[in-house]
Amino acid sequence: MASSISRTHKDKRETLSSSSGPLAEELQCSICLDPFTDPVSTPCGHNFCKSCLNQCWGNSQTYNCPLCKETFRRRPDLKINTALREVVLLFKEKSDQSKTEVLCDICDGIKMKAQKMCLMCQISYCQTHLEPHQRVPKLKKHKLIDPVENLEVYICQKHEKPLELFCRDDQTCVCFLCAVTDHRNHNTVSVEEESKEKKSQLMKMQTDMQQMIQDRMKRIQDIKHLEELRKEASEKEKAESIELFTDLIRSIERCQSEQLEMMEQKQKAAEKQTEEFIKELEQEITELKRRDTELEQLSHTEDHLHLLQIYPSLSRPAHTSRWTEISNDTRESETNLRKALTQLQETLDEKLKSVLKRMQRYTVDVTLDPDTAHPTLILSDDGKQVMDGDIELELPDNPKRFDTCICVLGKEGFSSGRFYFEVQVKGKTKWDLGVARESINRKGMITLTPENGYWTVILRNENHYQACESSSVSLSLRVKPQVVGVFVDYEEGLVSFYDVKSSSHIYSFTGQSFTEKLYPFFSPSDNKGENAAPLIISHVSK
Repeated sequence: MASSISRTHKDKRETLSSSSGPLAEELQCSICLDPFTDPVSTPCGHNFCKSCLNQCWGNSQTYNCPLCKETFRRRPDLKINTALREVVLLFKEKSDQSKTEVLCDICDGIKMKAQKMCLMCQISYCQTHLEPHQRVPKLKKHKLIDPVENLEVYICQKHEKPLELFCRDDQTCVCFLCAVTDHRNHNTVSVEEESKEKKSQLMKMQTDMQQMIQDRMKRIQDIKHLEELRKEASEKEKAESIELFTDLIRSIERCQSEQLEMMEQKQKAAEKQTEEFIKELEQEITELKRRDTELEQLSHTEDHLHLLQIYPSLSRPAHTSRWTEISNDTRESETNLRKALTQLQETLDEKLKSVLKRMQRYTVDVTLDPDTAHPTLILSDDGKQVMDGDIELELPDNPKRFDTCICVLGKEGFSSGRFYFEVQVKGKTKWDLGVARESINRKGMITLTPENGYWTVILRNENHYQACESSSVSLSLRVKPQVVGVFVDYEEGLVSFYDVKSSSHIYSFTGQSFTEKLYPFFSPSDNKGENAAPLIISHVSK
């Protein structure tokens, strides 16, 4: 039985290798010898189908790699390698496409599969009808290629002759008549000769591509390792802090809470940055492996013309990550960890500046809608400023107007895509900003919550900032915002607020579900105390 299984595995490996090339072997599970299904990676770096590995380990108390036999102290937590899965799916698609059959043009009745196609005759032949081209001297001089569906791309559209030559001056395939007319003074060679040259270049490109893939996979391992060190150090630091604060008097319990919160924020920031590193590198790996798959197939193709036609797109340099190399110093001290977290915060601040710049590309021209304004509000002539006038004006009873709360909406609503606007809040001690859905209640007292159709951030008592969730969330801001940016991604269900001057994040409502128009929402609040300054819709410099 064991011998039979061994022969079966050997036959499958030989079949796959002969049909798809060396890349196919890299994309097959060494247990079932089929292309990966939900591939997972072991700590030693080998890949298997998730179901195959689970079945292999079963109820065993020891866990070994089926390939290199390395033993793991505990059962690894298997996560699907999404990048590798995408490469396998792409490979399968390419393989399925390559199986398309071209039928003989000469056969009557049931048509046989074509074996060759003649570029001179522009006809495909099965093995039987190909015989004259292998016997008759004049026909033996015709150019035969493997059958293709799109024969027209191999024929000169001007002279209806085979594209047998390649013009190096114009980097295009030409027929013999083109070579002696339009390209008579150009450097022309046979497509076979040029294809051989391009194949040599492709092989070098493939080698470079594979090295780039290995470099990025190594970088991901370094990042993951560093993240484990960060977590261990953070957990140790938290445990020591808890033990210390437990022994102190109750008067410093608040310090304990603030310290732990700071550490959690640092840890989350580090994890978020790591996820971004890994995500970008995995995306690069997916793209590089996709191009590597194409290079692998093209390096063995005999379809010289097709190779030359798509070569320019393949020879363009691959995108490279802008992330700097991640240190993998396994003995990083706690002092260095704190320094790294500080540097990471600075990096995140820079990242936020970049994010804010990208959001500003979606700036819309917001103008205040006087038909919605509370009767005490005073709007500027250009509709860009609003303040409380403290005197209720006699206005028509418009169903769109707020009659109790001192609010106003923007004129234009948005029901798709992304939009962004900025509002100057300088000099104010109270204000409300955000977006509201079209069907909100505008009469009587209102409650600013997502359930009621409002996604807002507010200021009260000069320095008390809140996000108006179902349960209000107090916000601790490093500086007092002077200009607030509001960004909405309708499809993603995202509403974010930013301090424009310091390029810092204030708060985000995530995972929302929008089903109707959203309108910019403003409340300058009453003008009591030192709150007389207006809210001003700012001009955004993109």
